[in-house]
Amino acid sequence: MFTGIIQAKGQLQRKELQGGDCRLTVAAGKLAMAEVRRGDSIAVNGICLTVIEYGSGHFSADVSRETLSRTTLGELEAGAALNLELALTPAARLGGHIVSGHVDGVGVVGSRVQDGRSVRFRIDAPANLAKYIAEKGSICIDGVSLTVNRVDGCAFDVNVVPHTLAETTLGETCAGRRVNLEVDLLARYLERLMLGDAAARPAGSLTRESLRGHGFIAE
Repeated sequence: MFTGIIQAKGQLQRKELQGGDCRLTVAAGKLAMAEVRRGDSIAVNGICLTVIEYGSGHFSADVSRETLSRTTLGELEAGAALNLELALTPAARLGGHIVSGHVDGVGVVGSRVQDGRSVRFRIDAPANLAKYIAEKGSICIDGVSLTVNRVDGCAFDVNVVPHTLAETTLGETCAGRRVNLEVDLLARYLERLMLGDAAARPAGSLTRESLRGHGFIAE
């Protein structure tokens, strides 16, 4: 688990393709590598990865086909800046919100506008994630915990303060960039819980209840 409070900006040193998936080697910047061990989890642009090798100032992690298909990691080239966060410990302050590091989808930055000393971003989210995004709720963008200021259909606004702009990759983020999105963890579980017994049925199974719920059977 993570908090969405970025601890360091790193850099992608090397991407090695390996039979459909890949291995990333990351320069860790000011991340506390003295605390890192093989098998530890590190969030890289909001994606929970497992350390397989590490050294002074760097670590390597394997990225599966599933992760490559659902995130922006496969699009990155050597030299790309990365947001890094070590996994949460029981004694750590939860300064952001509960983040799993399991990306739900990729959004696109629609606009970037100066708003005082801060920057307001408008993000276009995939349609299937819109129901999880609420005004004044939490959202994780490339690993950064942010508050949703406004929602308009599939689009939402966030305001990023100068400190966050300086300490994360959001400072260089501009319109048109694709970003990793993780919606609030509680919203995902609440949706599943509300299915009740229907959650045990295979996806796409046709039942009288589902037909009624979609208006095909009158009450």
